[in-house]
Amino acid sequence: MTIEIARQLNEQGRTWDTHLRALLEARDLEAALASFADEPSVRYVPSMTGGSGDAGVRSFYRDALLAHLPDDLARSRISRTVDQWRLVDEATVSFTHDRELPWLLPGIEPSGRRAEVLTLTVIDYAGETIRAQRMLWDHASLCAQLELTRLGARPAASR
Repeated sequence: MTIEIARQLNEQGRTWDTHLRALLEARDLEAALASFADEPSVRYVPSMTGGSGDAGVRSFYRDALLAHLPDDLARSRISRTVDQWRLVDEATVSFTHDRELPWLLPGIEPSGRRAEVLTLTVIDYAGETIRAQRMLWDHASLCAQLELTRLGARPAASR
């Protein structure tokens, strides 16, 4: 590996970490969006939520994600793999389902339960800026932890 490639890989990791801090800790929309290349894409695969292009990503982050983040949301990275074109983070995300989460479980009322789910996030780069983000998680495990018997329904005894 050349010194230039190593520098690029380190910078890509810093860009993603800066993006996450802006989004999940500071909850600063403009700082989070500054990490993106022109015409970005964000897709949360199990829920089929996200946005494309500047306006779509801005709207998704502002209206679906930042307005509905649980106060106790925590992310803990397990591993990171990076090459010249993409970065993949494996992490656990934990939270209390104390509000509607249109970015994670659209249309599902809060259960009040605590959940921890394994996530994989794939980041594609345009140079050192984020071109695309795809997040996947174990949706079946998440639904089981929240006692959802099928998408959109809670057991009758829990209502």
